[in-house]
Amino acid sequence: MANGRPDTPMESLASWRDTPARTAIKDFVERASGGPHAVPPEERIAVFDNDGTLWAEKPMPVELVFILQRWVEMAQADPSLRDRQPWKAAVEGDHAFLAGALDKHYAGDDSDVKVLMAGVIGAFAGMDVEQYGTRAAAFVRNGIHPTLQRPFHAIAYQPMVELLRYLEANGFTTFIASGGNRDFMRGFAADVYGLPPERIIGSSSELRYVPDGDGSIVYAAAPDVFDDGPAKPVRIWSRMGRRPVIAGGNSNGDIPMLEFAGTSARPPLRLLVLHDDGDREAAYVKGAEQALDRARSEGWTIISIRDDWATVFAEPAS
Repeated sequence: MANGRPDTPMESLASWRDTPARTAIKDFVERASGGPHAVPPEERIAVFDNDGTLWAEKPMPVELVFILQRWVEMAQADPSLRDRQPWKAAVEGDHAFLAGALDKHYAGDDSDVKVLMAGVIGAFAGMDVEQYGTRAAAFVRNGIHPTLQRPFHAIAYQPMVELLRYLEANGFTTFIASGGNRDFMRGFAADVYGLPPERIIGSSSELRYVPDGDGSIVYAAAPDVFDDGPAKPVRIWSRMGRRPVIAGGNSNGDIPMLEFAGTSARPPLRLLVLHDDGDREAAYVKGAEQALDRARSEGWTIISIRDDWATVFAEPAS
């Protein structure tokens, strides 16, 4: 039962197997929702990473595929870019460089990710934020994942979408706090996750206002915040002025966000998605080694895709 009414399948975690992970989630939510340890509704905040936590991130994040297309367009218009990274990798289809930059970031080396970020900033400089959001939404709606052969809008993890609904049915407010671009996620979050744009926290470029008729907000060619690692709890606090009591992630970059959840007086639910299902999704731990060590030593709830989820992806709507 949720709030005195029968659970719907989404609210009952129907795609979760009856394992300790599911029990830990249900027990925490039941304690937080009523009884002597209930958390006031306004403090029932849950935050989740996106790539690798709410949807698939291998062989590379969906947003990076979107940006690759833009870099190819830019290199076609300006051939001088073809010998410079990251445009060179985009034109040559050098996905190893691109994926390696993210792996190096999670291992503590940001040399290549800085090259990527410079390219990202330049890719959409001068573009209107609403035009960008429309392009992002169309890309996710129409694109096909290169290895899963599913539409991008259908690579969200069904059990995690169910978890969002289950939490909301029990008075929680759910947010995404991701290293991905905030406005990229805002373009599709309502369709894929049922989350409105005001509940999306992410990386961003600087914005400027242009007084052109109705007025426009456009991207400047300058970074604002890369929302990963220690930046995540700062951005969460800046956005909502509260600590979450539930946090979910899948990588080393999520550790600070998971640490920030709850307090010693109000123990949180910390969730870490383990990618151990090479048959239905992908099997990897690279970039999550430290997070897994912390989870195992400190009793965080590890979610095994192989063992805890009866279904990984929902069938896309026809």
